[in-house]
Parts: sequence; C-alpha cells; structure tokens
Amino acid sequence: MSDPKPAQEKKPQTWREQMYEIIFEADTPAGKLFDVVLLIAILVSILVIMLESVKSFDAKYDRQFSIAEWFFTILFTIEYVARIICARRPLRYIFSFYGVVDLFSILPTYLIFMESDEMQRLGVIRALRLLRVFRIFKLGHMLTGA
Repeated sequence: MSDPKPAQEKKPQTWREQMYEIIFEADTPAGKLFDVVLLIAILVSILVIMLESVKSFDAKYDRQFSIAEWFFTILFTIEYVARIICARRPLRYIFSFYGVVDLFSILPTYLIFMESDEMQRLGVIRALRLLRVFRIFKLGHMLTGA
C-alpha cells in the first residue's frame, strides 16, 4: 500500500496579500467587515457635509464639524494609502476611476487647510465620497446612470 499524498499546503500569504484580500475582495468575513465599516464612515461623512451646509447647524456646531471632517479625511487617507500599498499594480489603481475618486474625496480638506476663498469652494468635491459607495455595493455598472 502506498502512502496517501499529503494535502497540498497552502502557501502562507504575505501581509500585502492579506491586506489586498481584505480591502479589495468582499467575499471574506474580514473583507465584508471592512466594506461595512467603510460604508458607514462614508455615509456619516456625507451626513456631516450635508449638515455643515445648513447655516444654523454650521454656526452652532462648526468645531464638531471640523473635527469630524478631519477625522474622516485622515481615515480615508489611511484607506487610500493602504489601497496603494497592497494593490498588485499601484499605478493602475491610482489612475483608475476609483483611485481618482478616492484621491479627490480627501484632497479638498487638505487644500481647504490653506484657507483661501477659492480653496473653500473645493469642499463641495468632498461629496465625491458618495461615489465610493458604488464600489462597496459592486454597482460600478450603474455609475453611468448616476
């Protein structure tokens, strides 16, 4: 009798491969959790942007809105950098539709920091974060209609 062949051992993943699986693929529990947390952060940040546009709310909660905006900008910056680090082809991601949307959704907050009137108008671009929801729901084919 011959010995049965040992089950093929799965090659251990590198940390970049593990990150890629979590960030870019939603078919694992960690990937689903990442997407849910990201979706909640995007929706709450959009809510903050909407409330901030109401003058009475902005006058009363300006400091809280500013803190929330920086929190979300830093969070989304970390996510953007993590996507670049773990992407198999970083430049392809950076110049992809979603890569550009991700960059444009965080860039205005950094530019607003310069405090010029022209830069303040760029704050509207922060609403691009809403487009990121399409990625989570894998509704890219619906972007043309949006």
